[in-house]
Amino acid sequence: MNDSPEAIAPPIAPLYGDPATPAGLSAPGIPAYLQKVYWWAYLHPTAVRVFEREWLVNLILWGNFNRLRDAALAEFGERIEQQVLQLACVYGDFTQRIAARLHGEGRLDVVDVAPIQLANLRRKLGADSPVRLHRQDASALDFPDASVDATLLFFLLHEQPEAVRRATLAEALRVTRPGGKVVIVDYHRPPRSHPLHYPMRLVLRTLEPFALDLWRQDITHYLPPGFACAAVAKTTAFGGLYQKVVITK
Repeated sequence: MNDSPEAIAPPIAPLYGDPATPAGLSAPGIPAYLQKVYWWAYLHPTAVRVFEREWLVNLILWGNFNRLRDAALAEFGERIEQQVLQLACVYGDFTQRIAARLHGEGRLDVVDVAPIQLANLRRKLGADSPVRLHRQDASALDFPDASVDATLLFFLLHEQPEAVRRATLAEALRVTRPGGKVVIVDYHRPPRSHPLHYPMRLVLRTLEPFALDLWRQDITHYLPPGFACAAVAKTTAFGGLYQKVVITK
């Protein structure tokens, strides 16, 4: 079905509740894997205060945050007049940079399952921002089929168990219009000669147990069986530690 944007456009007011009193670990509907594995990074109020620092986000990515952010945004040009869906909030100025490029009919919707993350993003954007926030699970979106021009996943897939990752990619493809793009930026397996190969393997195995899936398999491995796309373009960065995959539907 091809509902018009007006048919699904939510009010600008936050849909997740009062951002002044964000629910963290206690919020209902947060997936068990997220509570168990990533409470320290995304759900606890202290986590938001600690990680919402540009220098720290950049340090975690070995100085590559700006480069990877800009590589994702390059897929949309300097003026975004498309309808873009961002799956999951991102620490740093990622969403603000997208919002600054919106022009004309350009629209940005952001979904996240954690109320505390949506509240944090609303604070960063400001109450008058046109960006629309939705409390939804990326693996079960409440958007009509083919309702956005592009879907963006920035360091999300490595945080999900395989079944959830497959469902998220299926949903991203479902809501993206034919001819539109699904843009993915995430970890990638570097060669053994990379100086960070073994340190990053240890870090990911310890802190992000699902991330090594992206070292073992190409992202296309997790696409729906039998899915036929118009094109898949993959580039790597920082010696192969990171990747950008653009799926044209």
